[in-house]
Amino acid sequence: MSTETNPTGGTKRRRRLGIRGREALWGYGLIAPTALGLGVFYVWPVIQTLYVSFNSWGPFGGLKWLGLDNYRELFKDEAVGRSLLNSALYTLMVLIGIPVALVLANLLNRRLLRGKSFYRVLYFLPVVTMPTAVAMIWRWLLNGDFGLVNYLLGKVGIHGANWLSDPNTALIAIAAVGIWASLGYNIILFVAGLQSVPDQLYEAAELDGAGPVTVFFKVTLPLVSPTVFFVAVITVINALQVFDLIYLMMSTSANPALPATRSIVYLFYQRAFMENDRSYGAAIAFLLMIIIVICTAVQFRLQKRWVHYE
Repeated sequence: MSTETNPTGGTKRRRRLGIRGREALWGYGLIAPTALGLGVFYVWPVIQTLYVSFNSWGPFGGLKWLGLDNYRELFKDEAVGRSLLNSALYTLMVLIGIPVALVLANLLNRRLLRGKSFYRVLYFLPVVTMPTAVAMIWRWLLNGDFGLVNYLLGKVGIHGANWLSDPNTALIAIAAVGIWASLGYNIILFVAGLQSVPDQLYEAAELDGAGPVTVFFKVTLPLVSPTVFFVAVITVINALQVFDLIYLMMSTSANPALPATRSIVYLFYQRAFMENDRSYGAAIAFLLMIIIVICTAVQFRLQKRWVHYE
């Protein structure tokens, strides 16, 4: 029994493989600049940070291998535990801004609302404002002696607190500023998600006699849940890395409320650059990266369960 080969079929197969090879080559060439940038500016610094965290940093920059000593010290350091707790509390408080942004975005998405463009610009202004300017303005507004907030409270007979000097109110005040500063960005994302909801669903809900609250929870919220998930992930990541607001609003390291507001990133800055212990600072930074990865993975897991439930 003889077998015959089809030269035409073999030629076509080789031609298809050649086309796929050229397409793959073009694809790799197009992603090469981005991959190179990620490798140089993200992956390589992470590897360096991990290596430095296993060493001691000498006064002139020399490295000496220590193994896991820096990480053992992390679990013994009370300042690390307190900073992680402060970062967690700040994150939980900032998450309150997500439902606020969603409600405001829903109002701004209404057709009959006048001046929608003006309100959108007004809410978005803090996003394009320099963080330094935001922190300095709010530090003046929340000043316990001559701040505008206490001045207005005094007009209605309320004695204002020392917002940024009292350990009981300092973190709450900074979280309120963080919510205000991120509100515009979240609103823009939610407005974009709301505009993708078909109008026919709202019309059908109105014909069924559903009220605004029912429509929001039964129609709007399920359909914008991917946007809510994205905003939640970004908010948690940014909140865990908060530094500039605390550094600028707490004014000096002598502020008595600093231990109650010091985040894990602020502690990293203090250890690495103020005390020049770069290896211990690298261990703190790597610990923060692990925490962010775990939090993001948990959020993705919860999102999958939410979608499956829906």
